[in-house]
Amino acid sequence: MDERTADDGSRDDASRGEGSLYELAFPAPAMGRHDTGPVLIHALDGFADAGHAVALAAAHLRNSLESDLVATFDTDELMDYRSRRPMVDFSGETFTGVAMPTLTLHAVRDANDRPFLLLSGSEPDLRWEKFTEAVRRLADRFGVTDVVGLNAIPMAVPHTRPASITAHGSDPDILGDLPRWGTAMKLPASASMLLELRLGQGGRRASGLSVHVPHYLSQTDYPAAASRLLSAVTAITGLDLPVAALDTAAEKVREQVDTEVSGNAEIETVVTALEQQYDAFQQAQTERASLLATEESLPSGDELGAELERFLADLHQGGDDQPDDGNPYGSGDQHGNGDDPDDGSGGRPFPI
Repeated sequence: MDERTADDGSRDDASRGEGSLYELAFPAPAMGRHDTGPVLIHALDGFADAGHAVALAAAHLRNSLESDLVATFDTDELMDYRSRRPMVDFSGETFTGVAMPTLTLHAVRDANDRPFLLLSGSEPDLRWEKFTEAVRRLADRFGVTDVVGLNAIPMAVPHTRPASITAHGSDPDILGDLPRWGTAMKLPASASMLLELRLGQGGRRASGLSVHVPHYLSQTDYPAAASRLLSAVTAITGLDLPVAALDTAAEKVREQVDTEVSGNAEIETVVTALEQQYDAFQQAQTERASLLATEESLPSGDELGAELERFLADLHQGGDDQPDDGNPYGSGDQHGNGDDPDDGSGGRPFPI
């Protein structure tokens, strides 16, 4: 790897040599000047990416805005391929290609030409502390002041309502009126969580956004959640991020799901129950009252989720047996898409 120097002329040992975790692009893209340092958005898929919302949001930013590669991380050093095996293409006669995981940092400009950094790709399996330190060095190099992490989690919410979101961070003031968790918890960690923790401890404003995806759509592309994530990023950072294409895709997915749900009385009953719970909670939030204070007893998210899972299990048992191709998302590609990768629909939107 070629020797690189930081902007101040000092050597950046983390970007080169034996044991390096990333390689800088050369020449490095110019970030320009702004009133504050650039925002770093980290969008790591794998752990908390229901509906592939995080991956969709990251790809949308790279493809719809001007972007330049800043650094490429060494996935051989960071990934455990046996825990998440890459997909290989086989023609029937020979192997023709393989989709290896990637993890990259891009310099992107929003619709107003304001620069920001986007860290996106597969969540590392290994060397989290070294990975976080490498990202910290890159953040120092480019003068990052704010850090925002994107997450998508499956929840007992209906697809017929706007995607909801929950925020957290080291500086509550910048989160505005976005809903918070409000409860102390111990959670299984992710690399994204560690990034937020360590970069916040280093004096940067670090925030996290978690969009809620209908749990029955968690294994298919759900662009409505990606759009909601980017709208929330705009709200807390001031970045002008386009979402029109995601909204158009979300409308198509909504039509597909509505078509498959329509006429199925049992599924419609579950969706209606989710709608009632969602509406009751939103009303309670508006009235600044707790959902627990409502007189009517509403089913919990766990109860509704269990009901839907039991129904789907019964439905699968009653249908024709399908061959097991080893894909946890069923037939199709590794993201749970349908048989035709070019049909533009992202496969069947509803797993029934």
